[in-house]
Amino acid sequence: QVQLVESGGGLVQAGGSLRLSCAVSGNTFSFYSIGWYRQAPGKQRELVASIGTTSPKYYADSVKSRFTISRDNAGNTVSLQMTSLKPEDTAVYSCTLHSSSGTYWGQGTQVTVSS
Repeated sequence: QVQLVESGGGLVQAGGSLRLSCAVSGNTFSFYSIGWYRQAPGKQRELVASIGTTSPKYYADSVKSRFTISRDNAGNTVSLQMTSLKPEDTAVYSCTLHSSSGTYWGQGTQVTVSS
C-alpha cells in the first residue's frame, strides 16, 4: 500500500510562486513514475510534471520553464516548485504514483491564482 499526502496549496497573486510537496510512504519499491496532475473546474485532468525511474523529467508545455519537479534523495518527498503563476494555473493539484501494484493518488491540494 502507498500513501500520498500533498501540502502547500493556497491562494497567490498572478506572477507569484508556490511550492507543493507530496509526502510518500508505504511500499514504493517498484514504482515507475511519480508526478503531479491538475484538474480545473470543467476541464480534463492533465499531467503537469513527472519523474520516472528510467525516463527524463516530463513537463506539460504550459508549465515548461515555470515549474520544476524534484525528489529528495530518500525518495520520501516529491516537490513541485511553481513560479510565474498565472490564473490559468488555478486547479486542484494531485500527486500520483504509478507502480507495478497500481496507481495511487493523494487527496489533492487547491491552488488558486488571482489576477
